[in-house]
Amino acid sequence: MMASFLTPFMGSAINLAIPSIGETFDTGTFMLSWIVSSYILASAAFLVPFGRLADIIGRKKVFISGIAIFAFSSGLCGLMGSVELMIFFRLLQGVGSAMIFGTGMAILTSVYPPQERGKVLGINVATVYVGLSLGPVLGGTLNHQFGWRSIFFLSAIIALVVLVMAVSKLKGEWAGAKGEKFDLVGSALYSVGLIAFLYGVSSITNVEWARYILVFGLIIFVMFIRYEMKIKEPILNLALFSKNVTFAFSNLAALINYSATFAVGFLLSVYLQVIKGYDSQMAGLILLSQPILMALLSPFAGKLSDHVEPRKVASWGMILTTVGLFFLCFINGHTDLWIIIINLSLLGVGFALFSSPNSNAVMASVEKRYYGVASSTLGTMRLTGQAVSMAIVTMILALYAGHVDLSPAYADLILRGTRISFIVFTIICFGGIFASLARGNVIKLNKEQQGVR
Repeated sequence: MMASFLTPFMGSAINLAIPSIGETFDTGTFMLSWIVSSYILASAAFLVPFGRLADIIGRKKVFISGIAIFAFSSGLCGLMGSVELMIFFRLLQGVGSAMIFGTGMAILTSVYPPQERGKVLGINVATVYVGLSLGPVLGGTLNHQFGWRSIFFLSAIIALVVLVMAVSKLKGEWAGAKGEKFDLVGSALYSVGLIAFLYGVSSITNVEWARYILVFGLIIFVMFIRYEMKIKEPILNLALFSKNVTFAFSNLAALINYSATFAVGFLLSVYLQVIKGYDSQMAGLILLSQPILMALLSPFAGKLSDHVEPRKVASWGMILTTVGLFFLCFINGHTDLWIIIINLSLLGVGFALFSSPNSNAVMASVEKRYYGVASSTLGTMRLTGQAVSMAIVTMILALYAGHVDLSPAYADLILRGTRISFIVFTIICFGGIFASLARGNVIKLNKEQQGVR
């Protein structure tokens, strides 16, 4: 739970510091968006390999190693004197996050019975949203009072506390696939392919040769799929997608949801500070309205999904999220603050109803020996969706605002790009409603698993 708090706290806190980092390094929107995207890209690329490795050698080993790497890289991010070096250590921070994301949910699922899985995953999701809730408030306050570097230093200190607690208190290894062979070739193909694909998507409007990297990534993915279908113990069992409807559509729904929602915090942080003129501390307090509702409602939604079909709960969450995004399409420089807060609250309720029931559906649909892979696959969908969300914003802002600085002088261009981004996100999220409804009956599957046991 402590680790589940740490990584979203870092992610949400840094959004409030983006304009300040831009001033420190005198850089524009493209490089600033990569401070966010680089962390997500690395996390997504290494999640599945580390999830599979954890199933084989033990989830505790990978979990603790990830926390140590996260602490080390967080401290170095705060010390860097150039945006390029900062992006490099954000990549390393993402590797540590992948090791944490790929094991945390798998450990929880390993020690709780199916009839309590939704409840404990709901509590875990609530912890994530507590991190998201405190991130804007503490991040905005720290940035305002002590500068943006203090955010990274605080994250490093928290990570060190988590590391000590994990080493001293966490018992067991939970190696569900102990003795099986780790697929090194498949891991390399997967990571290289995903990095190339996401970089190509993110940079296609700004870097001339990005389109070739995108094509290269797609070719590597085709090679990865063909290779995985031939070997006995792949890092990603593709049959989980082709023969397991619940697993496939639950992951697709997660991918769509995060693709449509993650960049909302980035866009509104820029909107509130650059266009509305609030300082980072005030902007953080405003953005708090979304994650605090997520934190309050997620345990209830998770527990509800143990008794009510998760696809129904999650689908209603996707519907409310779509409505919230739709109303954000109409914001302008004169939009009242209470309208922004109401829309953020609506997004918070929708996301709470979606996330923990969807996680319950994914983990309930697989055998124990695939818990690490299932957890990391869901995490990959989440992080890939976040990367795609930032890529969409990067491309749209590049088209409408180019490489302009984040200053009120370019408010009209930034606002136009922001509204177009929300229109695209609304359309994506609307499609996610149907993906969420397409999954099977998870409660029935849980009962069948209990019967087998």
